Amino acid sequence: MTLSTNWGVIATWRMAWEGVSEAASLLQENGNASSAAVRAVTCVEDYPFYKSVGYGGLPNEQGVVELDAAFMDGSTLAIGAVASIRDIANPILVAQALSRERFNSFMVGEGAQTWAFAQGFERKNMLTDRAHQHYLKRKRETLDRGLSPYTGHDTVGVITLDQNQQMCVATSTSGLFMKRPGRVGDSPVSGSGFYADSQIGAATATGLGEDLMKGCISYEIVSRMGRGISPQQAAESAVYDLESQLIARFGRAGDLSVVCMNNRGEYGAATTIDNFSFSVATPTQTPAVFLTTREGKHTLIRPADQAWLDAYLQRVTAEVIV
Repeated sequence: MTLSTNWGVIATWRMAWEGVSEAASLLQENGNASSAAVRAVTCVEDYPFYKSVGYGGLPNEQGVVELDAAFMDGSTLAIGAVASIRDIANPILVAQALSRERFNSFMVGEGAQTWAFAQGFERKNMLTDRAHQHYLKRKRETLDRGLSPYTGHDTVGVITLDQNQQMCVATSTSGLFMKRPGRVGDSPVSGSGFYADSQIGAATATGLGEDLMKGCISYEIVSRMGRGISPQQAAESAVYDLESQLIARFGRAGDLSVVCMNNRGEYGAATTIDNFSFSVATPTQTPAVFLTTREGKHTLIRPADQAWLDAYLQRVTAEVIV
């Protein structure tokens, strides 16, 4: 395939910025999309202050951290995924390894852990003292009072395009905070939390998995891009069509946010909330964080200013008051 100078990486949330920066460096030096996507996600998984992914991720209602992750190669359509996996330092690495398996490419729970440990993946207690303090605080505020505990469901999803026009997507999350043991959202589910096709583009989602799965949102966005719709229009139309359908037929709709990129490096983002952020880098865009605001059935995008970035770091590293 002819080498191009075009490349790109886009990811959900500000928490991916450091990983996007590292992925951009790899892609700029003709690194492959697979390595770049996985590198970006492991950066998030390893950082203890991000409460919804990897080490430091918030636990289920029993105080146990259960992790979901997925990887997809847009050129071969190979998929690997894990769900409800415990004590694994980097679930995205297990998902990537499973994508190379002809069978058993989506594994869950104890079976996934046993396989991962047998393959030599790092065993690690993923519950930090900080996350445990968050859990105790939330439990006292909700479960102990007979109230619904559900809050927090921010998946990191990363899309990469390399100079060989190969695309990949990778996701990782600790899922819905205080979820029931064994609950799985959209993040490791092909077509819902992620989808990639190097001949078209890729998409990844974050929000309430139970609702995102009802519309197979990531596949739908890629399908729309395949019909010639721009990434921004594909993202907006898919998100707001799903929201309308959920409200009309299900009675309500949770948070729905997506990012996408086509195989030319053009990208888009859409959301039903006003605090969604994403990180992106291209040959003409240094790694940056953007913020979104919903206006009707459109998503307005603006660069995050330094005041917002400073406040973000202060918030995520602030002491937990139990």
